[in-house]
Amino acid sequence: MYVSEWENGKRTISDRYAEILRRLLGVTDAELRSSANAVALPMVDGYDELLNRIDSASSVSESMVKAFNDQTELLRTMDRQLGASGLVDQMTGHLARLEDALNFAVLPNTRRPVALALAGASTLAAWQAIDSGAVERAWRHYELAKRAARDAEAPMYLAHAMAEQAYVLCEAGRPALGVELVRDAQRTLGQGGSPRLRAWLYAAEAEMCAHVPGMADDCRRALDAAMASIPPGLEDRDPDMLSIFLNGAHLTRWRGNVLALLGDDEAVTSLYDALEVVDPTFVRAQAGLHADLVQAHLARAEYDEANTHLRQARLLASRTGSVRQRRRVDLLSARL
Repeated sequence: MYVSEWENGKRTISDRYAEILRRLLGVTDAELRSSANAVALPMVDGYDELLNRIDSASSVSESMVKAFNDQTELLRTMDRQLGASGLVDQMTGHLARLEDALNFAVLPNTRRPVALALAGASTLAAWQAIDSGAVERAWRHYELAKRAARDAEAPMYLAHAMAEQAYVLCEAGRPALGVELVRDAQRTLGQGGSPRLRAWLYAAEAEMCAHVPGMADDCRRALDAAMASIPPGLEDRDPDMLSIFLNGAHLTRWRGNVLALLGDDEAVTSLYDALEVVDPTFVRAQAGLHADLVQAHLARAEYDEANTHLRQARLLASRTGSVRQRRRVDLLSARL
């Protein structure tokens, strides 16, 4: 009678019986309680179900991987324009499907494209988590991205995930450790990788250095290396790594942000140059740009200009629901 009621969801399994059933069925507590039918013995000790999952994973085609990547791209576009706060459930489901496909893929020619798709999606999910203030979730997503990149034998994706993970350390108050992680990412990439990614890594190193007292010279050297590495032209998408958006205009804005952190007067010129050409669909980036201008004007004691950009930064941060940007706006507001 108890088994019937457990199976039909009429009675929950008590801790006493759960302990007995876990030993009997050889399952974890989560597996036991995950569904009304969890107490039923799997057919042929679970091998039939396992083989079904393996067969399904082995049939993942190029079109299916493309569908995964298209979904990531859609989520990236929505994040860029609307913010991350409303995408948590969609992103979680997307990662779960990708991870499930990878877990049951056996041979390398099946695993690599799925792992590559998972690495790209995980770094996006991690950056969204940082933006939402969920730093532990961000860290776990970056760890997943690194494992997937190693599985895919993709050093570019591994280096990118490592360097972005440094932002979690910086947000947590450990920028010096972040510097070391970015430099380790550069060593991981070595002489390979695209020029755009190398420029991105140098710019990330510069930003980490700007947060560490006594590293201003390292910061400027990294900025110079980034400017020297960026390919010419307006194209901002890295064809070898679609999660990288960077061209000369973006780098000018990033340089202004870093110089503002250093309190350098040159920051204002770089930031206004970037404001002239910023893509209006990058709403969160616009919020960051206005916040950078607040910081730059504050360094020059130009309080009226700082107030003007603070209002814009607050408006755009609220539009995207960015916890990270709103926290920064609040900190800047306290200085006015």
